[in-house]
Amino acid sequence: MNERYEHYSMTIQWSEEDGVYIVSVPELPGCKTHGKTYEEAVRQGQDAIATWIDGSHAVGLPIPAPRTLNLAR
Repeated sequence: MNERYEHYSMTIQWSEEDGVYIVSVPELPGCKTHGKTYEEAVRQGQDAIATWIDGSHAVGLPIPAPRTLNLAR
């Protein structure tokens, strides 16, 4: 995965109904995928992030920045 895509968040949830892990990327509207195993879901999520960003970049759409966790006290 390209380093510039590494910091995007992924939410991974098990879907009992579908029997797969569902992946969504909160920062990238509509960016979702799935995998039969947790590991496959992570790989698919990484691919979905790259595809979403590359596609948006190709047509000139803005790319949201990754969210960051600030633990400053």
